[in-house]
Amino acid sequence: MNDLWADRREAARRAVEPLAVRMRPRTLDEFVGQSHLLGEGKLLRRMLQADAVTSLILHGPPGTGKTTLAEVIAKHTRRHFERENAAGVGVKRIREIIDAAGRRLEAGGPRTILFLDEVHRFTKAQQDVLLADVERGLITLVGATTENPLFACNSALVSRSTLFRVEALSEDEVVEVLRRAIADRERGYGAIDLRVSDEALRVWAIKCDGDARRALGALEVAVLSSGGSPFVIDRAAAEESIQRKAAVYDASGDQHYDHASAMIKSIRGSDPDAAVYWIAQMLEGGEDPRFIARRLAILASEDVGNADPRAVVVAQACWDLTERIGLPEARITLAQCATYLAMAPKSNAAYVAIDAAIADVREGRTRPVPLFIRDSNTSPVADARAGGAGTRVRDAGGERYRYSHDVAGGITGQDYLGVERRYYEPNEIGEEAGMRARLEEVRARRAFLRDRPESHENGAHGGAGTGA
Repeated sequence: MNDLWADRREAARRAVEPLAVRMRPRTLDEFVGQSHLLGEGKLLRRMLQADAVTSLILHGPPGTGKTTLAEVIAKHTRRHFERENAAGVGVKRIREIIDAAGRRLEAGGPRTILFLDEVHRFTKAQQDVLLADVERGLITLVGATTENPLFACNSALVSRSTLFRVEALSEDEVVEVLRRAIADRERGYGAIDLRVSDEALRVWAIKCDGDARRALGALEVAVLSSGGSPFVIDRAAAEESIQRKAAVYDASGDQHYDHASAMIKSIRGSDPDAAVYWIAQMLEGGEDPRFIARRLAILASEDVGNADPRAVVVAQACWDLTERIGLPEARITLAQCATYLAMAPKSNAAYVAIDAAIADVREGRTRPVPLFIRDSNTSPVADARAGGAGTRVRDAGGERYRYSHDVAGGITGQDYLGVERRYYEPNEIGEEAGMRARLEEVRARRAFLRDRPESHENGAHGGAGTGA
């Protein structure tokens, strides 16, 4: 009798379960996607085959099967499965799970897997109660999170776990999930006369954004809202059954950095199409447009530089206009700036130059300012300029500052650094090509004059200029 009532309760529960719950894979063979984890020879499959599953953290976008994978792992390893949400489970409940796991083992039963959803919300108090038994192997902890565990989870928890990235399903994988649901007579719609067009399947596969749960929900809505047998679902019905997708974007989480990185790398790679797409995702996800403008301004100097000196001016104007006009109009300004930067010639020579100079300073190779180019008002050694117009200083060897504007070509042989070191090396791209030729000419002229001491007094002074 007890079994009869239990069966009835189970049947009642299953009768109200959504399609996405009913169609959850029960074995590894039913699992769709995540071939990088479960494919032949991959680490997680090897761990399962060897029954050597240790504590895991599964992280990735919603609807990619993290919870289902944890359940499949428990079934495959024949372990008892406990499911809790880290945000809601208390210390008392954790102690109950640990005690029950201990009694189960003592009675010759299976080991226990504790699945913690939103594991990034696991508190230190919860951790202190649980982790000792995790280390002893009494409980295997499997956590799931949409955040990057390296940043969002407790370091003690991360250090005791193997991290696995669960990826969004491809369109073909989503279609496979849908076809299985349509054909399954026990859990899906295989027992009814259901006809779904390929176009409808593709609509769901695209709009669900790799979220199988969302695709199955749309299929269920389409079936339940159709007119009855035969159930016919075409492209139009599929479009109506799935709402406009929300951007998978967390302006304070991983997506904030991942999408910004994608935008920057796309512009650096001269791909304006990819650049505006990533900007569109950021804007649709609620990103602050000023953050995007700031990144574009940095990129203008870092990646375009003097190959197109106008780039930094365009980026400055974009930032200013974004601050002034805001969304939605600022999207146009951001797109204009991003496409300009993407199509501009690229050079990181200025970026490399300043970082190399800073590295020299930080590593102790600092040099004093040569006396002859120090401020004449502060230097203790001075030499009157011709005509008495201010002062110039001499270095220890008696060298006197020479005013470049008084020299033919504006180049003297003076060494303004005091050591042979090159930082700025322009590329042969865009306007830097001309700068490179000019710099080579200047360096050659300076070296020539430096080797001719008799020329050092030529044009050694001038009446113009300041005392600086």
